[in-house]
Amino acid sequence: MELHQRIISAPVDFGAVRSEFGLASTYPAEATAEARDANDVFAGDRIDRTDIEFVTIDPPGSMDLDQAVHLERTGTGFTVHYAIADLGAVIAPEGALAREAGARGQTFYMPDTTVPLHPPVLSEGSASLLPDRTRPAALWTIECDENAEPRRYSVVRATVRSRARLDYAGVQAAADAGRPHPSIAALPEFGTRRIEAGLARGVIGLRLPSQSVIRDDATDGHWQLVLEPRTAADDWNEQISLLTGMCAARIMVDNSDGGRVGLLRTMPPPPESAIQSLRRTAAAVGVAWPADKPVGRMLAELDPNTPAALVLMSEATGLLRGAAYTVLGDTELPPEALRHSAIGAPYAHVTAPLRRLADRFGTEICLARCAGTPIPEWVRAGLAPTADSMKRSDAVAGKVERACIDLTESTLLASRTGGEFDAVVLREGNGNRPAEIFVADPPVLGRCAGSPPEGASVRVRLITADPATRKIAFTFPA
Repeated sequence: MELHQRIISAPVDFGAVRSEFGLASTYPAEATAEARDANDVFAGDRIDRTDIEFVTIDPPGSMDLDQAVHLERTGTGFTVHYAIADLGAVIAPEGALAREAGARGQTFYMPDTTVPLHPPVLSEGSASLLPDRTRPAALWTIECDENAEPRRYSVVRATVRSRARLDYAGVQAAADAGRPHPSIAALPEFGTRRIEAGLARGVIGLRLPSQSVIRDDATDGHWQLVLEPRTAADDWNEQISLLTGMCAARIMVDNSDGGRVGLLRTMPPPPESAIQSLRRTAAAVGVAWPADKPVGRMLAELDPNTPAALVLMSEATGLLRGAAYTVLGDTELPPEALRHSAIGAPYAHVTAPLRRLADRFGTEICLARCAGTPIPEWVRAGLAPTADSMKRSDAVAGKVERACIDLTESTLLASRTGGEFDAVVLREGNGNRPAEIFVADPPVLGRCAGSPPEGASVRVRLITADPATRKIAFTFPA
């Protein structure tokens, strides 16, 4: 089955999802006023780096721009300059804005609107790294060797000025045409070397089709379900953020002189039983997997547009479980408890403070460590509550995203009950659960009664599509 789809649309109202999860897009007046009147409390202490020709890379139309990058090829490797919006400079730690952000945890992205972590006047205005605007930033400088491995890294408060707002498709097209933006001309080489370094560390990356709900501009109030293509440019740019988060974690973990202080994103290694189960599935769908090849490298070498890859990557999601936010403190943790197994190293969130609460705290820790100054007490006191807020909001964000996709799937298919569809069986059923299938046209994930064989391309019949319950179900044979 080829992974393509005809684009169909239908009217969908996402208001019920917002109500179900208690998402309030309007911000309290006091917090909004603080955001509107926010001033940079470190304005007199910043270094001026508006000479660096930064660019941002984000989805089209994005206004909450957390990161700006400049990447230089040097005689000994690469130098990364990565500017991050400096929220710690404009949010009063004990104010109404900080309290509301703590309660929200992160920005929730829905097809028809955004429920922001911070008021848009701040996150899409005065703090956003918009082009041709001078902005306060936490500026990372990471010097890497020829293999793109970091050798020296630090972060300071600076003023920066982005030159252009780019998107992933445009970056990919420019790279393919041999005309990359000068500020990121080295990105393909750097990103490729970082990806290879990750595989050597044991990184496990999944490239499942990404379902997205987008507006049908041709029909008012209608929405489409599409497969979002992931470009190499997405992967290259992701490596900049991952590298920065790994450097931040090293700063938190390695500064034993003043005691370990930090907030890490951690994940335990997958159990051997899960890897052995994946090996059996690989054999069943005809994928050769030598005994000495790590699981991450096997997955990376698959063609993501094949049924076998869909099956294996779907099952491999079971390897990436147990993600947590781990607070570093007085209790000494073993090295394995500090690692994120999917990244192959300790890792901390510091690159998206406009959209994620944890990043403001992590950035302040790294700034203090690099400057040799005490970590602010509000940061230390806020680490455990921030970890709790991130855990709670992550769970809600996942449910909200799934609910929006389920609602769109069931709405698009409501008039096609009884129809037949081509599908790939991602996971065969057992006595406790039905099989899981992927239908490419339109792109939906669903449950299927009967006993379709795992990895097979089959013909199934739609038996349920109910927008009220957001449920769809198929049966095999059709």
